[in-house]
Amino acid sequence: MSIPAFSDISKPSNDLLNKDFYHTAAATLEVKSKAPNGVSFNVKGKSAHEGSTAGSIEAKYSDLPSGLALTQAWTTSNSLDTKVELDNSISKGLKAEVQTQFIPSTQSKGAKVNLYFKQPNLNARAFFDLLKGPTAHVDAVLGHEGFLVGAEAGYDVQKAAITKYSAAVGYTIPEYTAGITATNNLSVFSASYYHRVNSQVEAGAKASWDSKGSDKVGLEVASKYRLDPTSFAKAKINDRGIAALAYNVLLRPGVTLGLGASFDTQNLNEAAHKVGASFTFEA
Repeated sequence: MSIPAFSDISKPSNDLLNKDFYHTAAATLEVKSKAPNGVSFNVKGKSAHEGSTAGSIEAKYSDLPSGLALTQAWTTSNSLDTKVELDNSISKGLKAEVQTQFIPSTQSKGAKVNLYFKQPNLNARAFFDLLKGPTAHVDAVLGHEGFLVGAEAGYDVQKAAITKYSAAVGYTIPEYTAGITATNNLSVFSASYYHRVNSQVEAGAKASWDSKGSDKVGLEVASKYRLDPTSFAKAKINDRGIAALAYNVLLRPGVTLGLGASFDTQNLNEAAHKVGASFTFEA
């Protein structure tokens, strides 16, 4: 198995707990298409339960032989985002990308350089914000026979100070993963696990504790059941009694529908429940 990035040490459990739950937005729409010349388009829209609707239109051109990719996006907040990627062009295992952002209404500008380096037992990343700070964020994960150990740190060049640091350990095999992370300058601790019980059932849980906050430990458990090759259902509940259900089905090739709802099981008589729907069209 490949070595995950630092933020992905607990990815299987985080995806099970957070991905494909559609109650977080009243409605979402995503349309994906690809032109014969290799240019792909992605249009997204999201209607929040409160606030305005947000969306974006994105075009991406990829030249696989050279490893070059160019992405241009325009959002409803009037932000023009550009990303240029070079994968395995400079050195084997190294991916470099340059990201820029421009908001015409405020003349705000952003520029970032990101580096990703992968080897059989190493996954290292470096993120540089050139206009804010400048700041640098680096992380690395070492792996051997399923065991993982990683760390990250942030540095502000102008202040000449370390702004944050975190550490994590984990163990991963195809059937299950487990991880322990210490973030926010080693003050927030999390332990999570993910288990693929069989081809139909997945289960996972996550416990978190903020040593500088409450003495209580937050707990969240989730499960996923594949009903058939084209649909699955998910359920989760946390220590506060907030439960969520989700259903995903492939209506036809290229058309996916997602439905979701969340309930406050301790206050069923109050209007704190949420429902949402998601449509994805891909051609």
